[in-house]
Amino acid sequence: MRPASLALYGAATGLLEPLAPLLLRRRAAAGKEDPTRLGERLGKPSHAVPDGPLVWLHGVSVGESLSLLPLIEALSERSPQTRLLVTSGTRTSAELLAKRLPPGVIHQYAPIDGPRAVVRFLNHWRPRLAIFVESELWPNMVLAAQARRIRLALISARMTKASARGWGRVPAAARTLLSAFDLVLPQEAETAARLTRLGARVGPFLSLKLAGGPLPCDAAELARLRGMIGERPVILAASTHAGEEEIIARAVQATERDALLVIAPRHPERAGEIAAALAAQGFTVTRRSEGATPDAGVYLADTLGEMGLFFRLARAAIMGGSFLPGVGGHNPLEPARLGVAVVTGPHAFNARAVYDEMFAEVAALEAADEAALVRHIAGLIDYPAIARRIGEAGLDYAERQGAALDQALTLIQPLLRP
Repeated sequence: MRPASLALYGAATGLLEPLAPLLLRRRAAAGKEDPTRLGERLGKPSHAVPDGPLVWLHGVSVGESLSLLPLIEALSERSPQTRLLVTSGTRTSAELLAKRLPPGVIHQYAPIDGPRAVVRFLNHWRPRLAIFVESELWPNMVLAAQARRIRLALISARMTKASARGWGRVPAAARTLLSAFDLVLPQEAETAARLTRLGARVGPFLSLKLAGGPLPCDAAELARLRGMIGERPVILAASTHAGEEEIIARAVQATERDALLVIAPRHPERAGEIAAALAAQGFTVTRRSEGATPDAGVYLADTLGEMGLFFRLARAAIMGGSFLPGVGGHNPLEPARLGVAVVTGPHAFNARAVYDEMFAEVAALEAADEAALVRHIAGLIDYPAIARRIGEAGLDYAERQGAALDQALTLIQPLLRP
């Protein structure tokens, strides 16, 4: 028997599901959905089922989807007979996965959690194992998969205090959903404690964002840009959010050093807004999407899938999402895996445990305010040997995080058996 809250959720989503096509078309008109693939969001496949056992992996947005890549590569190597389906929920994640997924791996947009969409999706794909990453608890999908005896894994699981409080209001629903998972691997101790209180049986820690390899890049383009930039140190503002570009640009300008500032926003569609805001402060801005070269002023890297290129150019990476409250910071191990010195702002609560460990090893720096950011940038420009040592410490820390993925694969392997 389903708890009353889950029964009510199923009934409500069933009643509302006929409105989904209209809502999806409106989202497509606003650029938030791919108009050519709306059927996938309703559980209608656009790809045939491949021969062989199928594993379905899901990450809702860019960060979660890309964090799956090391696991996808490892599964492809260890179980070559297994076919892989990856779903995500945003256009940006789909575009990036199209560039990064290994050959033969299928991508589809994730279906909405409506009863009919879920049935269509599962009836077509019939996965042997479904792997959800981070915090995906879709009641209709989880319960329908369990009813079909599909193995379920929730890995690199993350649950915030607010989410745990919300699920705590419906404890029977939380317990029913979490007990459906054969394997739950939390990112860290706080999530493990929250999930355990809600009824999950948790295994060892795994954060997929800590277990990946270096981001790729186009070697020829890297050489071309290095030739253009010459000896000027590059400061990269990575994955920035609204309001942060102006803070970092002022800080670089205040150092009075001849450095090139490259800004790679978390959401490249904000490029026009960023360029206008910086121009209003007197900065000259050129945009990569328009074919500009990094000659002077601020170079706006408003393209997708090129972070590996810009990390390799950088003397230091200033990690966005951390200089204003609300976002919580982004993964510092992407630059660390490439030996780049990392600087974060004070609001990196999403990665606080990682940063604390990196600070202890002098593998990253924290700028408590704009004045501290100016000092850090000036120091890293003036003393390249120190920047290299910080980058090397970060690389050493990042390389040690890969062992958790091997342990997770050992636990996942039994779930692949018939």
